[in-house]
Amino acid sequence: MIETGGGMLRLTPLNERSIRVTFTKKERRLYPEELVYSEQVTPPPYRVSEDETSIRMELEQIIAIFNREKGTLSFTDRQGTLLLSEKAGGRIMEADSLDNIEVYKVMQRFHSPPDEYLFGTGQFQDGQLNIRGLSRRLTQVNSQIAIPFILSSKGYGLLWNNYGLTDLNPAEEVLPLLRNDEQGERVTVDATGTSGNRRETRQMNRFTGTLTLPAAGSYALLLDVGQAMARKHHLVINGDTLVDVNNIWLPPTTSLIAQLSKGTHQVIVEGEEQDRPQLYWRAVTDETILSSPVAEALDYTIFAGNGDEVIASYRQLTGATPMLPRWAFGYIHCRERYHTQEELLENARTFRERGLPVDVIVQDWQYWGKHGWNAMRFDEERYPDPAEMVRQLHAMNLRMMISVWSKIDKQSEVGKEMDKKGYYIPDSEWIDFFNPEAAAAYWKQFSTKMLPYGIDAWWLDATEPENDDLQHRKIMNGTLPGELLRNVYPLYVNRTVFEGLRKDDPTRRAFILTRSAFAGMQRYGTATWSGDVGHDWETLRRQITAGLGQMSTGLPWWTYDAGGFFRPADQYSNTLYHELFIRWFQTAAFFPLLRVHGYMSNTEPWRYGEAVEEVVSQTLDLRYRLLPYIYSEASRVSMYGSTLMRPLVMDFADDSTALEQKNQFLFGPSLLVTPVTEPGVKQWSLYLPRQEKGWIDFRSGEQFEGGRILDVPVDLTAIPLFVRAGSIIPMGPAGQQTSQPSDEPMEIRIYPGSDASFTLYEDEGDNYHYEKGLCSTIEMRWNESAATLTIGARKGTFPGMEHHRTFRLLVMKPQSDPGETVTITYNGKRKKITLLDKKER
Repeated sequence: MIETGGGMLRLTPLNERSIRVTFTKKERRLYPEELVYSEQVTPPPYRVSEDETSIRMELEQIIAIFNREKGTLSFTDRQGTLLLSEKAGGRIMEADSLDNIEVYKVMQRFHSPPDEYLFGTGQFQDGQLNIRGLSRRLTQVNSQIAIPFILSSKGYGLLWNNYGLTDLNPAEEVLPLLRNDEQGERVTVDATGTSGNRRETRQMNRFTGTLTLPAAGSYALLLDVGQAMARKHHLVINGDTLVDVNNIWLPPTTSLIAQLSKGTHQVIVEGEEQDRPQLYWRAVTDETILSSPVAEALDYTIFAGNGDEVIASYRQLTGATPMLPRWAFGYIHCRERYHTQEELLENARTFRERGLPVDVIVQDWQYWGKHGWNAMRFDEERYPDPAEMVRQLHAMNLRMMISVWSKIDKQSEVGKEMDKKGYYIPDSEWIDFFNPEAAAAYWKQFSTKMLPYGIDAWWLDATEPENDDLQHRKIMNGTLPGELLRNVYPLYVNRTVFEGLRKDDPTRRAFILTRSAFAGMQRYGTATWSGDVGHDWETLRRQITAGLGQMSTGLPWWTYDAGGFFRPADQYSNTLYHELFIRWFQTAAFFPLLRVHGYMSNTEPWRYGEAVEEVVSQTLDLRYRLLPYIYSEASRVSMYGSTLMRPLVMDFADDSTALEQKNQFLFGPSLLVTPVTEPGVKQWSLYLPRQEKGWIDFRSGEQFEGGRILDVPVDLTAIPLFVRAGSIIPMGPAGQQTSQPSDEPMEIRIYPGSDASFTLYEDEGDNYHYEKGLCSTIEMRWNESAATLTIGARKGTFPGMEHHRTFRLLVMKPQSDPGETVTITYNGKRKKITLLDKKER
């Protein structure tokens, strides 16, 4: 503890790579519990030394240095390389009050060198991946997930320990905009919300203002529409359109960095007539600022290391990611919505009849019908026997996911009981999950009414809660202002359901899909998706970027509504939309989860014609063939803190061109995914990151140098896919579902160029026996110079394990003949195989 700046600075070593920093002026406890740091880990050894100028705390992988004169902290790695440093005078705490409770406004300023790239803060729709200098407001709304975690190309991660509103690089200057009298377009749309489907008429208007800047330079701009949700983000400065995004719903803010000259600038914003837009701005400087208006202390944690080391360290403290069931990595089919039990079963049967792979069928909302919103029961007139429906799905080797909300109609049977006991957040229909009694009562209803049907997976919708709805409300049985815990409602909801499933359904792995999240939520078996988004090319690009932003925060399971949630009225015949849907789907095949969804749509592939169905079928075949690779990498996510969908900063932090790619990413350690995000292209330009041995085309085996822009021919059948030279990719036979038995051998593809290794992981796939060690691993090693593959002795066992396997080994070479393979039988004992003769090496 160090006394400085009128308060107490405390440095707490958490593990060998991380130090928590707290600064307090008066000890007070506002938060009901510690929400992020869940694990009890042994404090790491450390050494403290001091002299006249500084105090040093040294851990195995990170060193903190306190400068006595400046009162600042800086952090280095073990070699003394500077990772992060506070700015002099940048630690700010101001006393304030919230509903007669003493709180602090807190802010911390850090230095950020010009060559730094920063990623994270969650899933945002502004299209920005590198967030250095960007202004963002971290709130939870539909399609936006706020997680106050940043990953740096300089070898550190930073977690801002605050549960309320947080601003990244807050812009102090604001330009109010005035609404023009002249009205713009008037549109009628099919909208959706927490009250169901509805039609809305929206009047568009222009808002204008004059922005005067003192100097030319880079400016961070944040547009706030002034409503809980926006309908349009449209910003024009001096006649140049800088933002133009339309959707039924959008977050209330959007951000960008623009190059602007000195002097006056005419600003035009288009939006809905009820908007009250303001444009916030600040000059981009060499600093990173984190600020929260409600806090009990200034509190952050720094993690040292590369991307994998930072995320693994973070999960060691906040909780490991449980294994999802194997079937979760197959195709998840959803639409808004199935209306009857027979309609759902008919479509499930058609998938099987047409030979289209699928593992999960999803029942979206309103199956409760006359019983009221989220009444936790089916309308018997349309779903006469839900248990039989699930049984029939299981007989087809299909699983069922269903939508369950944290909002309950107060007039429903369940709602009346919850209301009588005071379990709602006042003036809302959201359950007060901050109140342990309310959370327990919710789970009791869930457990007794929904679990008996045998449903396999749970879709917890609108867990923000919708529209940032905790502002100006009391929570925890009316004892705390909602602003204090404004961003953590999704954590409470998902914790309630996950812990309930572990207790009351302990033999099956929990799988939860939810629309919002917070730091640490990976420990609750949750996946997220990007919410109710539109269907144009710009939206597709922004979804990929949004997902990579979330992957940078340590929450590993993510997807989107492939094809967009809101869709064109002529979607089944519109060939331009078909191209967009195909690109959307092809990219999703390399996300952690693959899922289609669509508003007021029958989203089954065959409804779009034979051409679309054929491409979907081919894409699904590849996804299912890659399951041995995907599931093995998923085990590394759970057991070693890895990340499956990898922003390029995790592997190429020293390659500035790679760091500037907004849509490319790695899928596991080996596959470079290059989505096609423009219509009508016959050639696609992509970047191959710097890699000593280069890259190999996944399909053709052709080799390319790294560190170069490459133009490749493309057609609608596939997106470009490359493999790191020196990789092993296991591939299974194509199947209709993830647990389908097959006599076909597993193909082991070797992409040569350097030594390689891969560990094949297997277990029972749908229970928690792996936590007791019931699983197996087979390590494979490729020796490049000797052209030999060594398949190590199998380690571990589990019920139902295949003791004898057939592997088909293939070295990928340019124009290689797929028939040039070596097939071996493996019985669990070590084998060494030479695959190329001397002429081929």
